[in-house]
Amino acid sequence: MHELPITQSILSIVLRHAAGQNVTKIVRIRLRVGELSDLADEWIQHYFSYLSRGTLAQDATLAITRAPIVLRCAACNGSFEMAKDRLSEARCSTCGGERLELVAGRGYFIEDMEVR
Repeated sequence: MHELPITQSILSIVLRHAAGQNVTKIVRIRLRVGELSDLADEWIQHYFSYLSRGTLAQDATLAITRAPIVLRCAACNGSFEMAKDRLSEARCSTCGGERLELVAGRGYFIEDMEVR
């Protein structure tokens, strides 16, 4: 159910960007959602379809891609991608360090939108 407020935010952002730009229709919105996010693609689209009724974004599709998990090593400052199912064994790919911080992979953002 936490997809609802996030989807409301996405709709608000795209409508705000379309305002005053002579946009007659928002056709597609490209989203990147972090691999660690527990947002379900089908629920985001479901809520978006419901919330966007009667707006420029009605019937727009969401093209959702997953953003990789990126970790940074505290010892050498190196960054690297890590598969979700291997996080429990994560070590720096450069120096083998184990003090890692999450750089990317949890959030979401709007990459762009296709309009008419």
